[in-house]
Amino acid sequence: MEQLTQQQVRQYYGQQLQTQQDLQTNACCTDDIPAEHKRILAQLEPEVLEKYYGCGVAVPPAVEGCTVLDLGSGSGRDVYLLSKLVGEHGRVIGVDMTEEQLAVARRHIGAHTERFGYAAPNVEFRHGYIEDLRTAGLEDNSVDIVVSNCVINLSTDKEATYREIFRVLKPGGELHIADVFADRRIPESLRQDPVLYGECLSGALYTEDFRRLLHQIGVRDYRLTASRRLTIGNPEIEEKVGNIRFYSLTVRAFKLELEDRCEDHGQVATYLGTLPGQPHAFVLDDHHRFETGRPMLVCGNTAAMVSDTRYGAHFRVTGDQTQHFGLFDCGPAPAATGSADDAAPGCGC
Repeated sequence: MEQLTQQQVRQYYGQQLQTQQDLQTNACCTDDIPAEHKRILAQLEPEVLEKYYGCGVAVPPAVEGCTVLDLGSGSGRDVYLLSKLVGEHGRVIGVDMTEEQLAVARRHIGAHTERFGYAAPNVEFRHGYIEDLRTAGLEDNSVDIVVSNCVINLSTDKEATYREIFRVLKPGGELHIADVFADRRIPESLRQDPVLYGECLSGALYTEDFRRLLHQIGVRDYRLTASRRLTIGNPEIEEKVGNIRFYSLTVRAFKLELEDRCEDHGQVATYLGTLPGQPHAFVLDDHHRFETGRPMLVCGNTAAMVSDTRYGAHFRVTGDQTQHFGLFDCGPAPAATGSADDAAPGCGC
């Protein structure tokens, strides 16, 4: 069945969908695009934009000079956005299993390289499967950041996909994804519906199963940075999914040795205001907004996230983990209750 599903997804995105207008629901749409991103997107080739099927903003800050891997890169929209953001000395690798989408992405490499003023391309597109990134030649500990925009829900083996992500990330590296999640487990009958699967709905993970999956592979703390309730906009499909609520969640996680609960070690983090475009504050997640120059008491996990990663240059962290004061008093993201304005279930401290 896994092979059949992969074939169905390839056909859906390679042949059935020609542009965004062919989508049958509103799930694959993006809002709240940062102004800086909009300026770059305005420079991209129309064909690249027309064949974009993302559901959120999957690009974190502070990527200049980084090696970034985009899983399910499709027509290359996020790869080319990142191409500009990482700069000429950074590198972006797009991996996709759909030859038709790869062909679109590859034919615009020259145009974007010239438009950005680079002497040579800083992007490449590889054919491969996100469940086994060795098929695309990705080595252990080889990339700084992994991004993905509304793709992992389409994976036929999500545990394998997340294991591969943390295999190829360097220590301290970041996973930053926008994807579709559900407030309950999807019935098998819906999971086998090729349209619902292709529309990024019936392959969505139940949020608690996502938490359990990450914990099982050793990722004990992840953070929610954005959430929105998805509308479907198709009465027939709405009838099929019934009471299942779908959310677009933007999630970040780091390749760090973290604890499964937020522990208090008396550590204090101060944001220095030096991240590009973020002079006044830095938002780590839905409950950590660091004002520039204002010390904030943080748990051990949060301290590691802002000191043992590329964000470390932009923070001053005092204290270490030699002392322990018990659990850290830090509330999780609120659970969804049904309103379109509700935040979807989160995790972390």
